[in-house]
Amino acid sequence: MQKKILLLGSGELGKEFVIAAQRIGQKVIAVDSYENAPAMQVAHGFEVINMLDGAELDRIVAKHNPDFIVPEIEAIRTERFYEYEKQGITVVPSAKAANFTMNRKAIRDLAAKELGLRTANYRYATTKDELEKAVTEVGMPCVVKPLMSSSGKGQSTIKTQDDIEKAWKYAVEGSRGDIIEVIVEAFVNFNSEITLLTVTQNNHPTLFCAPIGHRQERGDYQESWQPARVSQKDIEEAQDMARKVTESLGGAGLFGVEFFLTDEGVYFSELSPRPHDTGMVTLAGTQNFNEFELHLRAILSLPIAEITLEKVGASAVLLASENSKNPTYNGIEKVAGLVKTDFRIFGKPTSRPYRRMGVILSNDTIETPVEEVVERAKKTATLVTIKS
Repeated sequence: MQKKILLLGSGELGKEFVIAAQRIGQKVIAVDSYENAPAMQVAHGFEVINMLDGAELDRIVAKHNPDFIVPEIEAIRTERFYEYEKQGITVVPSAKAANFTMNRKAIRDLAAKELGLRTANYRYATTKDELEKAVTEVGMPCVVKPLMSSSGKGQSTIKTQDDIEKAWKYAVEGSRGDIIEVIVEAFVNFNSEITLLTVTQNNHPTLFCAPIGHRQERGDYQESWQPARVSQKDIEEAQDMARKVTESLGGAGLFGVEFFLTDEGVYFSELSPRPHDTGMVTLAGTQNFNEFELHLRAILSLPIAEITLEKVGASAVLLASENSKNPTYNGIEKVAGLVKTDFRIFGKPTSRPYRRMGVILSNDTIETPVEEVVERAKKTATLVTIKS
């Protein structure tokens, strides 16, 4: 039953995926643009390449001849995936899903124009002048994001005319890949935002995890919790939207589908065709399978009978505060001595301000108010300092 998996991107999410794969006897080759990336530390082998170089990508695929190609990041020459599928390699969840979701333009147009899902009013811009025009059309405040980026890089909010030039420069700097284009979204007056982890299976029904709430700063998540408080009406609407968009993209695997919850109903926001950073809360034992195990089992066509909520949980990120080539962690022994609390250190070889280096995990019984568990995780995160 052992399959060979080529993991494209080797960050902390990839590391947990590799650990899940190792536990059930799969072989993983981890790929990234730098040595000693987190997933490389636990994989069977690794490759260091620029994944935006199509020839290099072709070379690595031919060298390893994997059964599965599993993307973990955006900065990949994803149009090559269609060719790999023709060669009989399974791209996860599918070549179409990877191509559409690695570029915000494709997934937004699919959701809004083809599937008719409720989204924020939006425009695209490839120059600062086009950005100014787009801002005029959608109105202020509005949010600007590069079409290709991750973890909130390049994302900012425009509130005044003076913000436009800064937003353009920041978006260009935060762009991944070679596409210099941004999406400009009207600001949605939302009450909360959630991630709905959606598992598509081969020959089995689509399953949903309990909704995950999260708080963001600088476009990146700071805490996440499960379950989020969502009305039955809103959860049914979100599940319906998630089912439509994942069925349209095809393939098997776990998708992180993001939504805004508003007084007018649910708005589709974004989608990732892989485990989601906010879903790290599932490492706190909130479910019978964490998100990485679900992704792997769906990929391997191992039937998942059900996803059950076992505990209330929360995650809080550990951020670096300075540049370092040898980061060290102080305060871990304090965390280790706390009840219903755990931690993960990702093993990133270098740090920079605001880089996510680890995560605190807390859980409690189903009856416990989720706010209490979130507060515990946040307070615990302050016990850890990351220094050079």
